[in-house]
Amino acid sequence: MRVIGLSLVISYLSIGTVRAQVGEYRNDFAVGGGGGVTLTTVNFQPKVPQDQYQGRMFGLTMRYTGEKYFNSICSVVAEANLAQVGWKESILDKEDQPVMRIDADIPERYERQLTYLQVPVFARLGWGRERRGFQFFFQVGPQIGFLKSEKTKKNFDIELRNSEKRTSQVIAQDTMAVEHSFDYGIAGGVGVEFSHPKVGHFLLEGRYYYGLGNLYGNSKRDYFAISNMQSIIIKLSYLFDITRTKNSKIK
Repeated sequence: MRVIGLSLVISYLSIGTVRAQVGEYRNDFAVGGGGGVTLTTVNFQPKVPQDQYQGRMFGLTMRYTGEKYFNSICSVVAEANLAQVGWKESILDKEDQPVMRIDADIPERYERQLTYLQVPVFARLGWGRERRGFQFFFQVGPQIGFLKSEKTKKNFDIELRNSEKRTSQVIAQDTMAVEHSFDYGIAGGVGVEFSHPKVGHFLLEGRYYYGLGNLYGNSKRDYFAISNMQSIIIKLSYLFDITRTKNSKIK
């Protein structure tokens, strides 16, 4: 939580500092939405072998642009997204081959889908065209999340798992519901935006999220010492202007 607080302070001070300098004033407000894919793993300790869990996300976006300082276009971005994250276990034997079910000639599969309401707030810097053309941008800031639901997908009976063949015997997570419904961390990404005054703004972004909270308790009495999430997000968004600064020099 201290890291998120520090990020908010840095974002606020950075924007305040920019506004205090001699820059080009902006008062642009845009709203819209977007969606994309999430690629997530959970950093379990003890370790749980995994492949990336692929999910979907979509939501709303608001952006306020307050200044252009030298060549940097300074904005604050807030989002509210529904995102599918989780983990997908890689169940292998000592020869790195899939472990087969005891009662059928098919590989064992297990994954957990977690659906969150995620709220990131970004300090954003952009370089390029604002009204007509392309702009490159970088943004970073804190993110909080609220667990809405969780769902398990597996193709074997928990009590009949093929334990003898598995290289990993860490299985506690298979039957444990998530204990902490509140998640928090840091997100950041880079992207490109195409704008047209009559159409709006189209954005393509790659983003990384590092969770600072744990899914499960991490005291000495708990099984997992660490259980935080990490996600890669590919997102496509569309924004339209609500207010736009009247300045013919803005390109």
